[in-house]
Amino acid sequence: MKVCIVAEGCYPYVVGGVSSWVHSLIRQFPDVEFTLAAIVADRKSRGKFAYALPANLTEVREIYLNDSQWLQGGKRNRMAKLSLSADEHAALRGLVLGEHVDWTVVFRMFRKKNMSIDRLLMGKDFLNIAREVYELRYNNIVFSDFLWTLRSIYLPLGFVLQFMPAQADLYHCVATGYSGIVGSMAKELYGSRLLISEHGIYTREREEEIIKARWVQGVYKDFWIEQFRKLSLCAYQHADLVTSLFENARSLQIELGCPEEKTVVTPNGIAVEDYENIPGKDPADPMIHVGAILRVTPIKDVKTMINAFHYAKQREPRLKLWIMGPWDEDEEYAQECFDLADSLQTKDIVFTGRIRTRDYIGKMDMLMLTSISEGQPLTILEGFAAKKPVIATNVGNCEGLIHGEADSLGPAGMVLPVMNVGRIADAIVELAQDPAKREQMGRVGYERVCRRYRIGDMRKTYEEIYQKMAEANGVPFPSEAAGQE
Repeated sequence: MKVCIVAEGCYPYVVGGVSSWVHSLIRQFPDVEFTLAAIVADRKSRGKFAYALPANLTEVREIYLNDSQWLQGGKRNRMAKLSLSADEHAALRGLVLGEHVDWTVVFRMFRKKNMSIDRLLMGKDFLNIAREVYELRYNNIVFSDFLWTLRSIYLPLGFVLQFMPAQADLYHCVATGYSGIVGSMAKELYGSRLLISEHGIYTREREEEIIKARWVQGVYKDFWIEQFRKLSLCAYQHADLVTSLFENARSLQIELGCPEEKTVVTPNGIAVEDYENIPGKDPADPMIHVGAILRVTPIKDVKTMINAFHYAKQREPRLKLWIMGPWDEDEEYAQECFDLADSLQTKDIVFTGRIRTRDYIGKMDMLMLTSISEGQPLTILEGFAAKKPVIATNVGNCEGLIHGEADSLGPAGMVLPVMNVGRIADAIVELAQDPAKREQMGRVGYERVCRRYRIGDMRKTYEEIYQKMAEANGVPFPSEAAGQE
């Protein structure tokens, strides 16, 4: 069996989160051949992998969302007149208007030899469709601005639609969006199976990002949000199976248009035994260490964390904050975090950069996560495996992990509202001043992760899914695929 993983903006370029999950999944099935279709911003990321690729990952093909198109015939060919057939015009119109989209025709259109995205977006058909959308919905803004915004939305989609994925028996997309488009296109092209595994719900995450974004204003936010909804709906329609990490996420997928019968919950899993003999805190150390294992990016809301720690530190001087993870993904935001820590003049805030989690996590007294969006954070499961209580914001499955969904063990930490500096600071102080509570919550977390979130359980779940997909596609699946950790 050959599996093509389709990933956007994560593996193998950045560490943590979804990337760690993908890397672990590939290693769990050493007898399965994997390829990777990796969607990244531009060619500057080409080949800059943060992981040593497993031996059974045999090929990586990259897709660049911001790129230039190279066609035979040069500029003359690129700017030549482009004529769309009636069904192609109808499919493009449906795509832009958000009406019924004939994706089969869309996929076929972009497979045409020397199909020029430039000619399509600068051509008469696209102009007429844009004018129709404008007159129906957006005639209170400047048409030229609207037209260029529309072109900027469809240019990256054009590059995705022209990508040629490696042939595989199963396409496993770790999000909808552009990844789901590649998987849907490949399914139609090769007659293969399509599996979608959402960690966060792509449509909702993009919506949150666009609402907060500075680069898009006014009604254009709505247009971008609608575009990502269309892409996700395409993936849901084409998928044979759609997984989520917890029940509320599954419900949201159904609300966003995924047929209920395609959905299934598949929780994350980690190698709990990897955290058994890790370095611990020096008993003579008087400080109370708060660990945050994350990428320093806006979605992790590190600024709220720093501010909350600042106020907690004023009430409990023994506190020390360790912000552990890379900051090169969004260097501008990272610098803002560094500057905030400096301006507050709060002692004992350490930015470690990229770390090996097991070298640090055992030395912490508690972990903290102040994200504005999450799926089912691996960092919480890692904290539980290390018997550490966790303070987290109420996003994704954080509440379910900390308070329990399928057990009555009790809380393994504290769950607070997003961006609530005061409440988060109170929680830090409360746990800092109550070592017995920290120990009890740590025990609960350990018991919870052992019961439900082991890597072996996750591997068994995906082994069953892969086997069913292989059988449906008439290809053999290795029956003795002993996993690795």
